[in-house]
Amino acid sequence: MTQYLFDPAPVFGLPVNGETAAYPVNRVFCVGRNYVAHAAEMGGEVDREAPWYFTKAARHALASGSTVPFPPGTENFHYEMELGFAIGKPVFRASTAEAADAIYGYCSGLDMTRRDRQQDGKDNRRPWDLGKDVENSAVLSPLTKAADFGEVADQRIHLEVNGETRQDATLREMVWSCPEIVEHLSRFYHLQPGDLILTGTPAGVGPVKPGDKITGGIDGLDPIALTLSDPE
Repeated sequence: MTQYLFDPAPVFGLPVNGETAAYPVNRVFCVGRNYVAHAAEMGGEVDREAPWYFTKAARHALASGSTVPFPPGTENFHYEMELGFAIGKPVFRASTAEAADAIYGYCSGLDMTRRDRQQDGKDNRRPWDLGKDVENSAVLSPLTKAADFGEVADQRIHLEVNGETRQDATLREMVWSCPEIVEHLSRFYHLQPGDLILTGTPAGVGPVKPGDKITGGIDGLDPIALTLSDPE
């Protein structure tokens, strides 16, 4: 048995509706610019030839309902409300049918972003890690199994800050569907159970500050909530 110099980081377990066991999160992939209006508000365009991605460390995942300190190193911290989905079986170079069958369940998610640090990366043609791979920045609701959620169609996706609506769209506005994302991503990774994918955000992103409460939801899924406390 391997001995470690210190205790390894605990596995983040995401509750699953109807199950006593949690879904262990291994990797978090995020799709960039999957809504046309959001791409436009960020000064870009959707790449219609293929989706593209960035990642977050699994240890940055956080349960909905948490209160966390405002992160260091930013003066422009943004919310992004997203549909998340979890992989339920190994898949590599998947066909469309295999990709759809590999989706275990769906959740509401927040991709919290240091927008100023992301912009630094854009301006200097550098990676986005300081902007996106932020502690406590992948906020996730419990999973709803794919069979219970049904087809991803025109479900409403929305977000509020202190009760005021900031994002309001439908999932039909996504450019790349969940099976298309799995089909494409599986050309580059051996996707496994434990891999979770956030599918991009609609228009209306914006800043939050200490003391703000973020709420949101997607029709048919558990809602999301996050409260920001003062910096540590």
